[in-house]
Amino acid sequence: MRNNATFPGSRHSFKEVRRGRTCELWVAPVTARTGTEGFMGAGDGTPVRRSAPRARNAELLMLGFAVVLTLFGYACVGLAVDGEVPGDLLWYAAGFSAVAGAAHLAVRRFAPYADPLILPLAVTLSGLGLVLLHRLDISYGTRFHASPSEPNQLMWSGIGLAVCLAILVLLKDHRHLQRYMYVMIFGALVLLMAPAFFGQDSYGAKRWIRLGALSFQPGEFVKIGIAVFFAGYLTLYKDALALASRRVLGFYLPRGRQFGPIAAVWLLSLLVLIFERDLGTSLIFFGLFVIMLYAATERGSWVISGVLMFVVGAAVVGSLEPHVKGRVSAWLHPMSYWDTPRPPGIISDQSAQALFSFGSGGVLGTGLGHGHSDLLGFAGRSDFILTSVGEELGLTGMMAVILLYALLVERGLRTALDARDAFGKLLATGLAGALALQVFVVGGGVTGLIPLTGKALPFLAAGGSSQVATWVLIGLLLKISDSARRPAPEPALGVDEQATQLIRP
Repeated sequence: MRNNATFPGSRHSFKEVRRGRTCELWVAPVTARTGTEGFMGAGDGTPVRRSAPRARNAELLMLGFAVVLTLFGYACVGLAVDGEVPGDLLWYAAGFSAVAGAAHLAVRRFAPYADPLILPLAVTLSGLGLVLLHRLDISYGTRFHASPSEPNQLMWSGIGLAVCLAILVLLKDHRHLQRYMYVMIFGALVLLMAPAFFGQDSYGAKRWIRLGALSFQPGEFVKIGIAVFFAGYLTLYKDALALASRRVLGFYLPRGRQFGPIAAVWLLSLLVLIFERDLGTSLIFFGLFVIMLYAATERGSWVISGVLMFVVGAAVVGSLEPHVKGRVSAWLHPMSYWDTPRPPGIISDQSAQALFSFGSGGVLGTGLGHGHSDLLGFAGRSDFILTSVGEELGLTGMMAVILLYALLVERGLRTALDARDAFGKLLATGLAGALALQVFVVGGGVTGLIPLTGKALPFLAAGGSSQVATWVLIGLLLKISDSARRPAPEPALGVDEQATQLIRP
């Protein structure tokens, strides 16, 4: 058993580690409080904590802006394509406003101290995705006589938002998830490996499972289960991983016993890359582990070891597996599609068409409804939907969308910093990291920064699995931020009279 006590300033804490479990006891500092307005500054640098109603009012105002922005885009598409405002604009406005208002009321009731930016950002991105899909449905219906995808996207967005709100209602404390971390990883591994045995081969990669008329991508849900497991595992063993190391060439590298977990994750990510030929899921899976490991141990050697291992493994697999090799060839030589004879492995002109779209968009874009994203074929509404943003909204629109994602990731990391328990810190870091990694692999593949991965861009791309999984991620971030920003219990007048508070991971 190891006991240690620290007394930083007026904050008294006691930490006990016994049999792999951690308990933290602390006495809150004495600060002045007035009514229900939260902590007030005491003249010594103590931050001011805003009240829950003020944060929720700010959230409501930003939700209103998100609704207006979505309706403005919907009207612009109608004016550009048909020359008139869509006839169902009022019904669309009523429905979208009602859903956003219901979400706000649920957060106000069940997570009153949650970050006021998370929900408006998610609604803004989801609304933009619906506008883009509505615009693309018009072109795809004219050119390919394809069925519209916006109604399905609207349905899955509603289901995902309902699941998000159910998490706020039913999950009383995010720390309860730590009890089920082994159940989570077992379920995540089953879903991760299932496409290799039962999955449907879709354009060279096995990432789909079809159950009758329903198909879904298990990889979209795997990242959440893995984040929960890693958060629980690293909460228990972060000290051993941080302290057990040896110095090699100026870097502290983990010892063999502690190197086992990262080696197992590395091997599993390579198996996914080999048998499922899914570069995106493999990259997100391994990158998530490295990010959370660094957040828990603050050891840069783990990041260096992880990146080198993945690069070496991906290079070997990419040189041997035909589908992955073709992706790399199309990335390095996107214009070779029109060569005669055509190089082996390059079977699509999508990468080149995407670059043409970005180039024709310029700085301000051609305007909603005036692009030619249908030239990308089936992928224009899924993997390559970001090209529609670049072509019709230009570099300005691209930067705005990327900043929206960056701000959402930043609020997740801000939640991690504010969380009072180690499990909450690591879980919020993992969820924000998973979102950032997915945006990076999709955006990087479309813009030519990295090879194409075939993953769906959260909120924007058509896909029910991606919508529901991303809303689950948002629900967990809201729950953690509510716990992190909730005021501490009322302190006693004197240090000796203060009651201790037990925080269990």
